[in-house]
Amino acid sequence: MSSDIEFMQNHSEVGKRYLTLLMYRIWSTLSYQMMMVAIGWHLFDLTDSVISLGLMGLAELIPFFLLSLYAGHAVDHYSRRMIAILACILHVFIGLLLMAVAFGYFDSPVILIYVGVALLGVGRALLRPSFQSLFGDIVPREQTPKYSAYSSAAFQGCIMTGPAIGGLLIAYVGLPWTYLISGLAALLGWYFVAILKIQTRQVQEQGQSFIGSLFEGLHYVRNHSLLMPAMMIDMMAVLFGGAVSMLPAFVKDVLGAGPETLGILRAAPAIGAVLVGIYLARRPILQHSGRYMFLGVTGFGLAIIAFSMTTNVWFSALFLFISGACDSVSVVIRNAVLQLSSPDNMRGRISSINGIFVGSSNELGALESGLAASVMGLVPSIAFGGAVTVLVAIGFYIQSASLRNLKLQELFNNLKNEK
Repeated sequence: MSSDIEFMQNHSEVGKRYLTLLMYRIWSTLSYQMMMVAIGWHLFDLTDSVISLGLMGLAELIPFFLLSLYAGHAVDHYSRRMIAILACILHVFIGLLLMAVAFGYFDSPVILIYVGVALLGVGRALLRPSFQSLFGDIVPREQTPKYSAYSSAAFQGCIMTGPAIGGLLIAYVGLPWTYLISGLAALLGWYFVAILKIQTRQVQEQGQSFIGSLFEGLHYVRNHSLLMPAMMIDMMAVLFGGAVSMLPAFVKDVLGAGPETLGILRAAPAIGAVLVGIYLARRPILQHSGRYMFLGVTGFGLAIIAFSMTTNVWFSALFLFISGACDSVSVVIRNAVLQLSSPDNMRGRISSINGIFVGSSNELGALESGLAASVMGLVPSIAFGGAVTVLVAIGFYIQSASLRNLKLQELFNNLKNEK
């Protein structure tokens, strides 16, 4: 009886600490999402060029790529809380900078906007490994699928509400105040990570160099039967299947609508992802997980193809909703694999390596979409990206038997046997 009470108390404490951590992620992600939708609208309004939207991805990718691997090393060797706080402080500074740009206080606004995007890349490099590592510090491995699904749902909820709020703020209060509010949201993220209750972690491997630490993480990922193929399929799907970066142009040129519609369409895939994420938190896919993951990637690609053919706002929103629902299935399973397959002392590095795959594909995907749209036309380029995503899913399904036959229940059983 006493052991049952102790279990319930521990479970309740985990839930409280997880909720605090989740609030940090929610507010920091809302800050990023509102800022990015404002930047996209701002840039396209100034330049009227789809290539400028694609260059946003490149401007964010370069600093993200350069810093990510070191950020993973730092998260494994220094204070994870302080690294998370630093990311929030950076978001506040970016919000203030871009507010001044929007008010017209500086010449060459386009250049300064790209500077702001580059700083957002630095913030992202710090946010991902710090959250994933703090998640591992708080959540027991046996509860990973449930809390991972909740994290995914919350993240997608931010993707849903952040752009919608951003679009509405642009329309009704203007760009400068939208930037300011997005910066203030990061202050709340700062507060929640500052009050997070975690045990003091002993810094490990103090004498290990960054290069040695990096190669240790790379070696582990490269030789793992699940991590490498899971990261690769995620990278390829996001690289070719992401239509979100072209939404400002799609809204204006195809739908003939304004920023409110942009907010709705940016939110649509997140609504589908949130609903599926909540469902998977209650009913995790523990059997045939790999096959469901591939079905999710395939469905995502098909939904993007269908979206490219629409000229009606509500049909566009519907297919983006379906794309988000399908994507959530694969994301939740991949996140569970990442957490269950990462040793405690390597979470930061593995998360950063994963961030290089996913993050670089986001930004390179935005650049690819902009270049493809300028060559092929906006609509054909989106359809082409969706078709390539479907082919990628089929190719990895054939080639990667370990991922195809993945069962999360077996990962749990292996962890129990190791204990």
